[in-house]
Amino acid sequence: MLDERAKLLLKALVERYIADGQPVGSRTLSRACGLELSPATIRNVMSDLEEFGLIVSPHTSAGRVPTAKGYRLFVDTMLTVSRDKLPAPELVAEQPQKVIANAANMLSSLSQFVGVVMAPRRSSVFKHIEFVKLSERRVLVIIVSPDGDVQNRVIFTDHDFSSTQLLEASNFLNANYAGLAIEQVRERMQTEVERLRSEVSALMQAAVNVSAEAMNPQPQEQVIISGERNLLAVSDFSSDMGNLRKAFDLFEQKTQILRLLDFSSQAEGVRIFIGGESQVVPFEELSVVSAPYEVDGQVVGTLGVIGPTRMHYDRMIQIVDITSKLVTNALSTRR
Repeated sequence: MLDERAKLLLKALVERYIADGQPVGSRTLSRACGLELSPATIRNVMSDLEEFGLIVSPHTSAGRVPTAKGYRLFVDTMLTVSRDKLPAPELVAEQPQKVIANAANMLSSLSQFVGVVMAPRRSSVFKHIEFVKLSERRVLVIIVSPDGDVQNRVIFTDHDFSSTQLLEASNFLNANYAGLAIEQVRERMQTEVERLRSEVSALMQAAVNVSAEAMNPQPQEQVIISGERNLLAVSDFSSDMGNLRKAFDLFEQKTQILRLLDFSSQAEGVRIFIGGESQVVPFEELSVVSAPYEVDGQVVGTLGVIGPTRMHYDRMIQIVDITSKLVTNALSTRR
């Protein structure tokens, strides 16, 4: 339990450290907090805060820096979000992939950190399918979902299909299976396509398989990341190649980021994950500010900013909140 004086000193210390990036000493803290306290009193309070695990002294420095626990207490109970207006960016309603890519770039540009967006969960239902002959045994499969998302996949066939055969196959699929989930199509086709010629049946089976892959993408396709190089300009990382390497490994693998974004989509509004306090963010030097976005009232994905724990959380909350609303509006308007 902290008294009001200890809370005020912790708040002042965190804000000063975020602003300067340097360990905060008792003299600096005395000026920052605005209280008329003796240096001895401030040192005693700092000692208590350190005992609670809220601040720590790095190396032999006389100053203190916040721990993950200290940041968490600050974010949860002391943070006031500024009402200063941010630049008013726009996201034009267009193809979902373009909206998502633009949102990641926007997050990165506004925050000067890393912008991440989990692409909308794709519907497993197809509205329309079409085959286009590319060469002798290469066929382009075009899959359109009910929300207008278009996926293209190339399949290699054992048989050289004519344009007429490809049209016959696409007409059969659209007439009999449009509006069904891919797994339902797969089950029904096992018995129903026997009335078609075997080679056309094989073509449609292959099309269903690639459709399933297209609608259930790999992690590298589900997470869009922008601005990784911004971390090179952050002193917390540029001075420590080990931290920088761990961060870039995280961005390259994407699985951990996908898990985090998926986890944060289960809650409403902006969430803050501070590195080191759980397994969600894999190491102490990173924090994530995230928020879900919707299409027609349904949460379909999550976006956020990844940066150092020493970030201006109030500004990041504004940036993420505004961007989630813009993405929601752009995707919903497009429909």
